[in-house]
Amino acid sequence: MSCNADRPSRFGGHQYPQVIPVPDEIRRGGPAPWADLSESERSNLSLSLVLGRLREQGRTFDVASIPAEPREMAGVAESVSTLISRRSAVLVGLFEEEGETHVILTRRSFQLRSHRGEIAFPGGRVDGAETFIEAALREAQEEVGLEPSLVDPVAWLNPIVTFASGSAMWPVVGVLEGRPTMVADPDEVERVFTVALADLLKEGAFVEERWRRELQRPGSDTDGFFPIYFFQVPGDVVWGATARVLTELLCAAVGVVWPDASRVWA
Repeated sequence: MSCNADRPSRFGGHQYPQVIPVPDEIRRGGPAPWADLSESERSNLSLSLVLGRLREQGRTFDVASIPAEPREMAGVAESVSTLISRRSAVLVGLFEEEGETHVILTRRSFQLRSHRGEIAFPGGRVDGAETFIEAALREAQEEVGLEPSLVDPVAWLNPIVTFASGSAMWPVVGVLEGRPTMVADPDEVERVFTVALADLLKEGAFVEERWRRELQRPGSDTDGFFPIYFFQVPGDVVWGATARVLTELLCAAVGVVWPDASRVWA
């Protein structure tokens, strides 16, 4: 496996094997939503604290059901290009270790046809009459060997749409009693790893860029730019839909407002 020598080198020499596309124009984005918090406010994030804050925001199953449709669809419902033909679910698996909440992530196999080498949550297509929870648990078992009986689905994050590919993704938050033993299916997953939420919240881990493409997309500002999030993790960069879900989770975990929460994304 070799790194693409032509990839953008805009992450301070950070090494990562995936290829991140280069848009027509890139501008520096804004600071992290939690930039004004002290270091102590970004750490000591126990699982009970994180779940309590998700409950306060109406994201736990005991207070609200997972949305049947992504709310961002309402802003572009008249466009024929927004027809959603694929629905998928991902597992945002959380566990606590030494007082900090950790999340499970994977690096997709380089043998896959799409999104090769990108960082993602375990997950995939919803089959037949499956619920989003059932699909997320099944896919996690298939991809990283995580037994469904070990996961307690407790909450959800906002489903998101990728209009370009006609797909939508529902994130299901599941809790584990401790660090699980996981084995990646090499046909789908090149690497499975975990990262503490506190590490994602550290200064410099989050990067926002504003992209512009010649073909304007939903959610762009008047100049045609839209935000793209990145997280620098050891040996890799998280971006795209996974970074969006992480940003919502982190904002909830530290109790700050996500400024782009109501944006129509593309």
